Amino acid sequence: MNNTHHRMDQVNRAKQFMPFDALKGFREALAEKERLLVPKKELSEERKAELDSILHQICRADVITAEYFRDGEYVQVTGEVSGIDEIHRALKIAGMAIPIADISDLQRPTSPSLFSGMGK
Repeated sequence: MNNTHHRMDQVNRAKQFMPFDALKGFREALAEKERLLVPKKELSEERKAELDSILHQICRADVITAEYFRDGEYVQVTGEVSGIDEIHRALKIAGMAIPIADISDLQRPTSPSLFSGMGK
């Protein structure tokens, strides 16, 4: 038997024992279905004013945690602020632009006392 042919037979034989996911994508679809979707909270005018005040205190390179509404759920991202886009009304953090209208909370993880006194 040719050595190259023998090696190919071993590779093909090994392939038949590789794990096979007959329901490819099914597990991901189930996980997506199980995800609990929530409606977007309507913030009070007072809370909007508090968040606006916090946004005015944030400087480029500050590390903050932003909680915001995206695709039917609230998510958090912590990262360095690269700026605030006044035109598109977005907070730029961790390489992404978060619409300011979707933000429900802002915190500084290293010193939470900075924004103390400002409730949700």
